[in-house]
Amino acid sequence: MQPLGPVRVIDLFPGERESLLDLLDRLSPEQWAMATACPGWSVHDVALHILGGDIGNLSGGRDGYIDRHATQGVDFTQWESLLVFINRRNDDWVRATRRISPRLLREFLGVTGAAIHQYFARLDPDAIGMPVNWAGPDPAPVWLHIAREYTERWMHQQHIRDAVGQPGLKERAWFAPVLDTFARALPHTLRAVAAPAGTTVRLVITGEAGEAWQVLKLDGAWALTAETVPSPDATLTLDQETAWRLFTKGLNKDAAMPHVILEGDTVLAARVLDMVSILA
Repeated sequence: MQPLGPVRVIDLFPGERESLLDLLDRLSPEQWAMATACPGWSVHDVALHILGGDIGNLSGGRDGYIDRHATQGVDFTQWESLLVFINRRNDDWVRATRRISPRLLREFLGVTGAAIHQYFARLDPDAIGMPVNWAGPDPAPVWLHIAREYTERWMHQQHIRDAVGQPGLKERAWFAPVLDTFARALPHTLRAVAAPAGTTVRLVITGEAGEAWQVLKLDGAWALTAETVPSPDATLTLDQETAWRLFTKGLNKDAAMPHVILEGDTVLAARVLDMVSILA
């Protein structure tokens, strides 16, 4: 089996941040206050959350700083405990930083955006780092961590663009790496599915940024393969807009079903609808 290659996104960070800053610079006070798809968060809040992600990576990753008070008593090996911690930390950050004005927030994002790119560019993408939890509990290559961070920024910029009625970064150069990164959750999604060795499942995402991914059952585990399987046992097909929203909890399975085609073993294919490529 030929394993699927990495997602390389480091060169996309400057352009993604430039587009965000340009967007924020054009917003009216009313638009900054508009509600987004993130429950309880305005455009201003989502932009604050992006800033928090930058600061967390720079402080914890680049500088090795650990806030031991915030992490005390948290069992990071337990999924539910991790989610509670992340949601609480995100909410605390947004509530504490709402006093930051839109103008100052944009200035901060310009500084941290450049620093994030410089930090990620210095890392060895093929080294093994911390787990990317939605892709599995094992230590993951650094390139996957960087790709995950790119998808977070792309997604939250899209939330802002949706809220203010502006088109998103949907060209293939921006969007395809997001979908490719999300697909890395496929083996973890199917981890509890019992199937004979050699069983194959295909995910097909249609649209300019879409492509197909195949996951193969090996000895006791599922793995993504770069090889095209001519006759997969199960196939799920959906469009790119439905895909990114479904896999980031912006759309539930019932709402997605009218946009989904199941082929082959439909029960097995439907398990792909459970895929989540975001933590909180």
